[in-house]
Amino acid sequence: MKNPLFNPVDLYRMPWTLPDNGISWLEPTSKCNLSCYGCYRKNVHNSHKSIEQIKHEIDVIQKLRKSDCISIAGGEPLLYPHITDMVAEIKSRGIKPIINTNGIALTKELLSELKKAGVYGFTFHVDSKQKRENWTGKTELELNELRYHFAKMVADAGGIACSFNATVYGDTFKYIPEMVKWAQKNIDIVNTVVFILFRYATPGLGYDFYSGAKKIELEGVHYHSDKEEITSILSPDVVDEIRKSNPEFFPAAFLNGTHKSDSYKWLLTERIGTKDKIFSYLDPKFMELIMAGYHYLYGTYLSYGSSNSINKGRTTIFALWPFNKSVRRAFKRYLGYLLRNPFRIFKKVYLQSIMVIQPIDVMANGEQNMCDGCPDITVWKDRNGVDQLVWSCRLEEPMQYGEFLRTVPKETVSNN
Repeated sequence: MKNPLFNPVDLYRMPWTLPDNGISWLEPTSKCNLSCYGCYRKNVHNSHKSIEQIKHEIDVIQKLRKSDCISIAGGEPLLYPHITDMVAEIKSRGIKPIINTNGIALTKELLSELKKAGVYGFTFHVDSKQKRENWTGKTELELNELRYHFAKMVADAGGIACSFNATVYGDTFKYIPEMVKWAQKNIDIVNTVVFILFRYATPGLGYDFYSGAKKIELEGVHYHSDKEEITSILSPDVVDEIRKSNPEFFPAAFLNGTHKSDSYKWLLTERIGTKDKIFSYLDPKFMELIMAGYHYLYGTYLSYGSSNSINKGRTTIFALWPFNKSVRRAFKRYLGYLLRNPFRIFKKVYLQSIMVIQPIDVMANGEQNMCDGCPDITVWKDRNGVDQLVWSCRLEEPMQYGEFLRTVPKETVSNN
């Protein structure tokens, strides 16, 4: 076994917890206009929640959890008939509304309405397994044309943050380094890129699913595949792949798993630079300074930076270089960059985030290693009618079975 590139003590453990977190998650609808391979939510057409129900769920989040932003997801949230009202409601409560969308239903007119309502940012999910009309068969790199379309659309509207998600499969893993390079070339309009590692239940599993004492066949699990898939890619594997062509690339912060401290469930890299030059990858102490300072000032941990703050890379360099080693490195390189061509002073310097998310891992003993301090927590009313905060990525289980499914090693089952 090769030596690990980094250990938990080398990085900043994001201070997000269940009651105090940068992000919370709401789903106003399960209706969608795509059928993506790898999606964890059933497409249910008559599933729009009332705006009163949405307000109640926001009440629950505010009662049980501090949040900097609420991700509005689904389903496809732009199909929700009260989406502008929902955005306005979240904004009115002092929380940042972020829309997680595939972008198909986004028009300039709707974008203008959402901006007036107070939308803070968009996270567009774009990948090659989505069966998009006119885009089927395109590679991840060819889909950068579509990503640019959405990023430019948001940039033209002005004052709105723009991020991208892509699910990573065994056959698309190889495209990650070029996607990271594309993100840098568009660092002026792309704030964050997130790689979500594919996880599905497949026929060769070494465990069975149970609801209580009842065994659940594979077909009864929504997120399953009838064919074998690569589901073992880990977050450090992504870092290794990127570093083959970009040796300076290095993460700064992470969230660990509920059962393993060295499982990097959310792995965050922050960088500062221009479209043609990255001056530094920012270190754990920088992340600690930003998180602690933001919480001190605003009472929540930072999740999404504004489009305006992301554009202030030069301000960050000049304000923080005395206090942080990685910013000091950026400061020295930036001065050299200007000395070689003083006209570069007119180029803006930006901050950009690269995130890797590693969903559920089932351990050999059947325990489920989830994200400890999960940001994508949503509201669920349990069997007793009590509102609970639960994992959004596995919500189909309590919706169908009334509880989260257990995983039991097959050897244990056969021995019993």
